[in-house]
Amino acid sequence: MNRIILIVLDSLGIGELPDAAAFGDTGADTFGHILDRMGTMQIPHLQELGFCNITGAAGGRLAVDAPAGSFGRLAEISSGKDTTTGHWEIAGIETKIPFKTYPDGFPAAFMKRFEEAIGRSTLGNKVASGTEIIEELGDEHEATGSPIIYTSADSVFQVAANVDVIPLEELYRICETARSMLVGEYACCRVIARPYKVIDGKRVRTSDRHDYSVDPHAPTMLDHIKDAGKTVYAVGKIRDIFNGQGITESVHTENNLDGVEKTIEAMQNDFEGIIFTNLVDFDSKYGHRRDPIGYGKAIEEFDAALPGVLEAMKEDDILMLTADHGNDPVHAGFNHTREYIPFVAFGKRIKEGYDLGTRSTYGDIGQTICDILGAAPTAIGTSFKNEILK
Repeated sequence: MNRIILIVLDSLGIGELPDAAAFGDTGADTFGHILDRMGTMQIPHLQELGFCNITGAAGGRLAVDAPAGSFGRLAEISSGKDTTTGHWEIAGIETKIPFKTYPDGFPAAFMKRFEEAIGRSTLGNKVASGTEIIEELGDEHEATGSPIIYTSADSVFQVAANVDVIPLEELYRICETARSMLVGEYACCRVIARPYKVIDGKRVRTSDRHDYSVDPHAPTMLDHIKDAGKTVYAVGKIRDIFNGQGITESVHTENNLDGVEKTIEAMQNDFEGIIFTNLVDFDSKYGHRRDPIGYGKAIEEFDAALPGVLEAMKEDDILMLTADHGNDPVHAGFNHTREYIPFVAFGKRIKEGYDLGTRSTYGDIGQTICDILGAAPTAIGTSFKNEILK
């Protein structure tokens, strides 16, 4: 029974790509800079699998002599450094034209039409940190019922609201309206619902975030695996990223550790195919908030939970760990960074200590997974199945 467990450690890049300067990301190194600030990290299981033996992973400071898995790093060929672009490339499609961004906010003509459609005025409409803008505009929002609109360096239209002012289902309806309108001249990759509550006098974002993405522009590895009659089990925001395309089952998660638990629960079932998990806290709670210590501790927490995944693996299961872009918490600003992503594979069928080196596209991952699962090949990428299998 062939089965892949692919876990994306969202934003855990391992060093700037050669074209990082074009994206304003010279010197970016998410993992390396976290280790600099932490001094050291307790991640023995990631070390054992070979994560720290990857070229560029914190300069090899935590490398081990005999890694238990195969490992390497991958460059990005798509134009962008966002969640959607990264995941889509992993899954086998290249984004040649970057998604449209709105550094000056969304056009006044669009916002007027949007406000008429939802029957409410809006606040904000600018580039901002999600945690900062709800503090800046929270009082006015809670007094008026006007949702807070903001964006970032990514192609996103984010709608923040206190769910005691705008109930969650109404917030989702507002986002669905935005999704239907953000096409053509006003094209936007993702609309994101950002609910929050006031708890003990503090505004706290809830886990009920929901992303409304565009459809992938071509079939991905998920479509090919599904078409081969196998299961595509999405954990966390994977379903949102692919807008449900190619997904056979999915489950929502509350946080990183819940994502690990939901992955383990899925592993208890017998099926052929893929469990595709995204652990978003690294990115949303620590990368964007420029919190290297919190990020480092979150990596340690994942490492401590990793044995549960390893123990749940069946005879033929293959575990793969990767990322989708960087988000260096020491870098200027609060946006993603253009970096290599790590790759580790482990299982009884995987070679120990094999170094894949540097691969030219994230798409090699999806191509390899399709090759292992006997699904149709993806449009980009070169399979390294024969390199890592015993």
